[in-house]
Amino acid sequence: MLGEGDSKTEPKAPGGRRAGGRGPERPGRGRGRAGEASTTRLPAPTSGAAASRARARRGGAWAERALLRAMAADRRGKAATLLALRRRLLSSSCRLFFPEDPIKIVRGQGQYMYDEQGAEYIDCINNVAHVGHCHPLVVQAAHEQNQVLNTNSRYLHDNIVDYAQRLSETLPEKLCVFYFLNSGSEANDLALRLARQYTGHWDVVVLDHAYHGHLSSLIDISPYKFRGLDGQKEWVHVAPLPDTYRGPYREDHPNPAVAYASEVKRVVSSVQEKGRKIAAFFAESLPSVGGQIIPPAGYFPEVAEHVRRAGGVFVADEIQVGFGRVGKHFWAFQLQGEDFVPDIVTMGKSIGNGHPVACVATTQAVARAFEATGVEYFNTFGGSPVSCAVGLAVLDVLEKEQLQAHAACVGSFLMELLGQQKAKHPIIGDIRGVGLFVGVDLIKDKATRTPATEEADYLVSRLKENYILLSTDGPGRNVLKFKPPMCFSLDNAQHVVAKLDAILTDMEEKMRSCETLRLQPEAALLSPPLEKMKHPTQIHY
Repeated sequence: MLGEGDSKTEPKAPGGRRAGGRGPERPGRGRGRAGEASTTRLPAPTSGAAASRARARRGGAWAERALLRAMAADRRGKAATLLALRRRLLSSSCRLFFPEDPIKIVRGQGQYMYDEQGAEYIDCINNVAHVGHCHPLVVQAAHEQNQVLNTNSRYLHDNIVDYAQRLSETLPEKLCVFYFLNSGSEANDLALRLARQYTGHWDVVVLDHAYHGHLSSLIDISPYKFRGLDGQKEWVHVAPLPDTYRGPYREDHPNPAVAYASEVKRVVSSVQEKGRKIAAFFAESLPSVGGQIIPPAGYFPEVAEHVRRAGGVFVADEIQVGFGRVGKHFWAFQLQGEDFVPDIVTMGKSIGNGHPVACVATTQAVARAFEATGVEYFNTFGGSPVSCAVGLAVLDVLEKEQLQAHAACVGSFLMELLGQQKAKHPIIGDIRGVGLFVGVDLIKDKATRTPATEEADYLVSRLKENYILLSTDGPGRNVLKFKPPMCFSLDNAQHVVAKLDAILTDMEEKMRSCETLRLQPEAALLSPPLEKMKHPTQIHY
């Protein structure tokens, strides 16, 4: 039974312990009491000498506490200086996690991150460090290759060919031509170029709330971004997000996959009526920014049929969710059925475990059309010996440590634990996910499913105080997103959910919001009582 207490915010000493106290207990990761400040009451002195010794001991304890206070003040001063320098030298558009109380992270190992005092945080959101922060085999591969050669891909080298071969073994046979790049944004930009060259068309269909990268070409096809900038271009067409919890076709619909695919067909038909032609349909295999969405099985094959009939290609963006994260399969698009094969697949983030690597995989037909232009595709650092050594090492670790099967096991356990919390806490409206890609949708009201945005911010802030790093996503910024390194353990899952339970229980006790929710489901009652609590840390991304 989950019931681990909520810890108070206190400075922590090196080694992950709080200064003057014991660190948070975690299953399988016990803490000692070395360095704890004594709280034992000293006995009354019985002689002048004893009284002197007692005063000396008390003086030593006072001196120690004074030193700790001075050290804490010094750290705060240094942090304030660093923050001031960052604000002066970097654009304010380059935002921090927890801007009201940022963390200075200086080290990472596995699924843990450490601040400058050695405090240990469980990282629940860093899907870039796919096989774990600073995995020794990945670090070693980069170091050893760096000592020998790092140059561009215009020279013959084993690594780039070996890596392409290894990737091809994970993909359907049809996807057999590879381009190597440095980032997911570069990969999606190239995918757009490939699609347009192959089809001879220009327009693109995307899903609502999608995000495909930060280049200008990709901002244009990312509703998540363009709605706050120049707006929607005439060649971009938006289809509804296949969200069976909040969308027009929900969990009670007899066939949401066909219904949502019909919306794409409607968009394509509308485009054609205007005399325009579709080059591509872009979709994240599991939409992340949209709120950790799991498209209904069968949706992609239906969409691909409509898009290909219109002369377009299907681009599966695996940048957030590929390389075994979903557990059941190596690629998330494979959740849509064994027979479904995209025309183009893009990869990034997890592919290099933090090293800047990205890839585009496509068919011979698409590649040949691109080659027919006679224009060389060259990427200075893409496919370098070091990048490919890193990519090969990531594949080796995934295989040797059986991390895909691990993701399936731990993800299933996490979903089970979160499901128990959903039954206990009415603020949890939906639990959805597969493998180590999980979303917890927080609501104000069960009838309207109004996003509990402020409550989500508050909860993430409280989790951070408990040394757990989590964040929110979705249009309402109310979906807790779990995308941890693949070594995230059963113990980690149990510890995180126990803390989540304790904090939600504390919220209920303080503002009775969830009890009111049970009695009056039509009222959005969570936000006003929240104002009576301490001001939640606002988190911006």
